[in-house]
Amino acid sequence: MKQRTIKKSVEIVGIGLHKGVPVKMILEPLEADSGIIFYRSDEGITIPLTPESVVDTKMATVIGKNGVVISTIEHLLSAIYAYGIDNLRIVLDNDEIPILDGSSSGYCMLIDEVGIKEQDKPKKAIRVKKPIEVEMGNKVVRLKPSNHIIYDFSINFEHPVIGEQQFRFDYSIEEYKENISRARTFGFLHEVQYLRSIGLALGGSLENAIVLDDQKILNPDGLRYDDEFVRHKILDAIGDMSLLGYTMIGEYEAIAGSHHLNHLLTKKLLEDPANYEIIDLELATQTSEAKNLQMAYATNKVK
Repeated sequence: MKQRTIKKSVEIVGIGLHKGVPVKMILEPLEADSGIIFYRSDEGITIPLTPESVVDTKMATVIGKNGVVISTIEHLLSAIYAYGIDNLRIVLDNDEIPILDGSSSGYCMLIDEVGIKEQDKPKKAIRVKKPIEVEMGNKVVRLKPSNHIIYDFSINFEHPVIGEQQFRFDYSIEEYKENISRARTFGFLHEVQYLRSIGLALGGSLENAIVLDDQKILNPDGLRYDDEFVRHKILDAIGDMSLLGYTMIGEYEAIAGSHHLNHLLTKKLLEDPANYEIIDLELATQTSEAKNLQMAYATNKVK
């Protein structure tokens, strides 16, 4: 199994969720073994995608370097990670990824449009070897060994539309596109009003988020899935786990997880080499992990 990038550069212009300002983003193919790299063209700063680059996790996952930041990276990274892309440069002329419709489906369409290219170096993955978890009050996130890539998320909101929701996602590209990528970010009207009072969520609208008051959804078109809320949590978690730097083979579980807990989980996994191993999927072609990944990629056309 080989590393992946996109076939050619592609450009998109949109607005950021929190600052509400226009941003131009270019996705550029990179050579094998380059990894995922962010570049602020207006500042001339390159920011690598690592847990050490994370500077904030309150409302989104934010990376930074020398005071220059890039915010709300999780939706784009979720799509990149889901497609198994290893090498890519993300060029931005402002400090936030375009929010599009609040999901990652637009980024999936962008990747489908330009196509994926296999490269001449073997693909590597990070395999979870030992169970680890991070707990904070009634919230917990954990990783467990598995030959598959699984995301299992549970939420419980005291709201008549949400309530208790649970979803288990066994990874493949097609399943991601169908069942995860279209799930939108969500928020409550009183939170939106507060966030705007402190200069955040300025780009938020019913066009790029599910907004709820105390009793109902305000979006006239309703939900895309009955359990769209928990599915979006999985979308976010996939993006957050991409900061490990490799495709993660293992089972992720969360009860009321968050960007902050996901960040702590990536750091905890990497702090002890006994927790994981980096495997070469070219050498391990007959292992169950490699076979499962090959099947997960099989429905996506790669040339």
